[in-house]
Amino acid sequence: MTLALLCSGQGHQGPGMLDLFAEAPILATAGALLGHDVRAFLDTAGEEALHANRASQILCVARGLAAAACLAPKGPLLIAGYSVGEMTAWGVAGVWPPERTLRLAARRAELMDAASGADDGLGYVRGLPREQVARLAARFDCAIAIVNPGDLFVIGGPREEVARCCRAALEAGAAAARAIAVRVASHTPRLSGAVAPFRAALEASQPGRPARDRTLIGAADGAVVAGAAGLAGLAAQLAATIDWAAVLEAMVERGMTRVLELGPGTALADMVRSAYPALDVRAIDDFRSLDGIQAWLAR
Repeated sequence: MTLALLCSGQGHQGPGMLDLFAEAPILATAGALLGHDVRAFLDTAGEEALHANRASQILCVARGLAAAACLAPKGPLLIAGYSVGEMTAWGVAGVWPPERTLRLAARRAELMDAASGADDGLGYVRGLPREQVARLAARFDCAIAIVNPGDLFVIGGPREEVARCCRAALEAGAAAARAIAVRVASHTPRLSGAVAPFRAALEASQPGRPARDRTLIGAADGAVVAGAAGLAGLAAQLAATIDWAAVLEAMVERGMTRVLELGPGTALADMVRSAYPALDVRAIDDFRSLDGIQAWLAR
């Protein structure tokens, strides 16, 4: 059986997200980047601060890195990340040490903020075919950011236009559509100005190859990442659609039988449960203790 680690993106950060991993060394780096003790920040920050792009990317990557370090799952492992979770995935795979991974994630967020409009954001549409969602998005100056299983699409653009697009999707028969708490139009052409400087930062980062027992699947194309050769795709995905459905399909083809979402949240685990009901799927946020997670991993 092959275990897959899925590294989550933004949107589900909150006060209790680091409770199981309070002693993880990477949290000191997260605090330094945030300018506050990270757990104090989580306890006192309001919703706007928690969902600000740079802070949320730091928090989500720190959570995934802390979880992987505390659990230390044994290989062979398949690893992939969703949106900023791909930064986590590269760190968990061993391309960079944790501190460098988190600092690169912070730089990624800074470049995205500089390139994105101040009023940009994301939303989702469920239950319409991709071609129809693409036409609707174009009508409202938006674009498909992420393709998920089950006709679930993330769209990005100016926040007002995202909201209008979601309303139009509901009128067209979508099962659900609404804006989400992400303040940047990730994975759309609106982020094209961030691609070249982020690629330069990645190329200067001294990346290694993934550890021998860890297979890293790139979100850009669902292909195996061997190391530095994948940097162009990691940078390009800032401004290009991610096909997460294809990533999951590639992982199944490579023998994925068990899945653990590192979190925060259970969104990725829920997607896999729905698309591949025969797999054994859990999220860290399904558990109440590290012992419970370790017991499941040891089964």
